[in-house]
Amino acid sequence: MENKIKQVAVLGLGVFGSTVAKTLSNHGIEVIAIDRNEEAVERIADIVSVAIKEDITDLEVLSSAGVGDCDVAVIAVGTQLEVSVMSLLNCLELGVPQVIAKAKNKRYEAVLRKVGAHKVIRPEKAMGVLTANLLINNDIISQISLDEDYSIVETRLPEHWVGKSLVDLDLRSKLGVNVLGIRKPQQTLNITPDPTYVLQPDDHLVVIAHTNVIQDLDLI
Repeated sequence: MENKIKQVAVLGLGVFGSTVAKTLSNHGIEVIAIDRNEEAVERIADIVSVAIKEDITDLEVLSSAGVGDCDVAVIAVGTQLEVSVMSLLNCLELGVPQVIAKAKNKRYEAVLRKVGAHKVIRPEKAMGVLTANLLINNDIISQISLDEDYSIVETRLPEHWVGKSLVDLDLRSKLGVNVLGIRKPQQTLNITPDPTYVLQPDDHLVVIAHTNVIQDLDLI
């Protein structure tokens, strides 16, 4: 499926913002990156489409940079609420269809949502949950948090799952876990697995599950 996102504005180039900007650029998406810090702008200038050293709370700056033409704007300043709010309001005034904001805590998240952010991300919390789950369950290979409640997880098979089918495991009824696919080593993800397929030792399951039950995936 073709990605409809063609251009993204990233406002704030700390570790989070720079990583977002670089990753998007590596996937062929045009990125307008803006920050007041000259060193941060210089570090990313050769990677993104446009890198500008300016104040992201200045509406005229964002307008001149073409932020209003972007499909998405990412407000990547999580520690200064006033800056985040002003940048968010500017993006909304410029008519950006989707504005994603970073927040450092629950209070900041509530404010940004109330102001009008379409989505608020708390990366420190998400990484904390991921780290804890990786420690609790050694079978987890990777995890993507969809929101505070649900995640997509790729997991190795616990030993007692081997030799059983998805029908035998009945993950949906027992844990509310939905299997999205099965991945074999060096192969692409099979998103339409036969529910009667007998799981092999080197299979990985990709599932969507409530965050609270991820650590219990091997208890069936």
